[in-house]
Amino acid sequence: MAAVFIHLSDIHFGQEKDGGLVFINNDAKKRLLDDAAAEIAKLGMSASGIIVTGDIAYAAKYEEYAKAGEWLDKLAERVGCNRLDIQMVPGNHDIDRDAITPVAKFHLDAVREQGDKMLDMLLDDEGQREALYERFAAYRDFSGGYGCDLDVGGVYSADVAVAVAPGRTVRFVRLNSALICSRKDDEGKLILGARQRVFEAIDGEEMVVLVHHPLNWLQDSDEAARYFKARARVIISGHEHFPSLDIKAVEEGCDLLLLAAGATAPDDIDEKYTYKYNILTFDWDEAADALAVTINPRTWNFEMKRFERDDRFLEGKSERNVLGSPYFSRAPRPVAPVQGMVDEPPQVQPVANSVTGSKEVDLSMPDDIRLVRLRFFRDLPEELRRRILVELEAIPADLTDRLDHTIEQRFFAKLVAQGRVGELSAAIDAAILKQKQGDAE
Repeated sequence: MAAVFIHLSDIHFGQEKDGGLVFINNDAKKRLLDDAAAEIAKLGMSASGIIVTGDIAYAAKYEEYAKAGEWLDKLAERVGCNRLDIQMVPGNHDIDRDAITPVAKFHLDAVREQGDKMLDMLLDDEGQREALYERFAAYRDFSGGYGCDLDVGGVYSADVAVAVAPGRTVRFVRLNSALICSRKDDEGKLILGARQRVFEAIDGEEMVVLVHHPLNWLQDSDEAARYFKARARVIISGHEHFPSLDIKAVEEGCDLLLLAAGATAPDDIDEKYTYKYNILTFDWDEAADALAVTINPRTWNFEMKRFERDDRFLEGKSERNVLGSPYFSRAPRPVAPVQGMVDEPPQVQPVANSVTGSKEVDLSMPDDIRLVRLRFFRDLPEELRRRILVELEAIPADLTDRLDHTIEQRFFAKLVAQGRVGELSAAIDAAILKQKQGDAE
């Protein structure tokens, strides 16, 4: 039951500063759609999902995420996965620098200077906490549509899992390394915080950590590394725009794979930095009772203007890496999958956050409601969402208070609980149509 994921990072929608670069980057993104579809077709199966390790947008504006959503929908369709099955974490370009007030900057600088103690104080105060997350407003709407909500308590976000064999599960853990990003960030100055570093290992599950910044960008990298090497099997990061692969032998029967992504759309194209993405396959190695990770690195051929296998990246490295997996071995050994089961891609399943016990993603929510949620939060700007809530009498027309993302989610959930999904969907259709007509005028 191999699970295949398209891995993107640093797509930077909205980064182009001139019209020519828009055409060049759009062409590369179109060629990526073609390449990913062709490579998945060679495997004879559909992809299980898409992973984005940060910097979806460039300036964290609604318009940039709208373009990203349209393109991700096309990618999901081309590789055969549900467009809802996209996991993401924020990067430094997913914060709105215009929302960094002098007070917010003071707090961010204080966290850099005082570390966990100051961060915990801000997270424990509801008002300060919302101010801290205000920089992520557009990203929270976008990611929340997919169910990849940021945990505003500073804990790692709700994760998802995929079974690669009976009793053998790969669990994805999403971290926010951009939590204290400001206007300019220096290497080694960011902080994950204790609440994100601690996650519980479970017998029969091996964890894949998704994070934007590599460990060397964190003040608390040493302590984070101790938790990761003990409890995670894979760390996938972005940010530095140049790919790398390292496998560390933690102890006997325990390995840690660190994969740093190249940029899907880097700031500049030159001999070192170019368009890159990965196709990752997670499966169970029966002989070793271990997690195996196969990496198909894809890079831009500058001469032929297309993607191809990055043989230089794999030089001296293995394409398929069988990792010492202690948490697989602690659970009863599974019976080998029935021949032919690999033809059916495993389903990605949302699971509860094992630290807080919260479930940002409702396990019982059917796809049709998840799709309405995606369209409401991802495809509509804040003013149209508010208008719909007024039209459906979820909020009074004379309400002047701004609705933050958390409150909007509660109103959305209330409408769903009232059985008004059809009304909500129709209102979204009307709002999107009106928006398109306005854009065309």
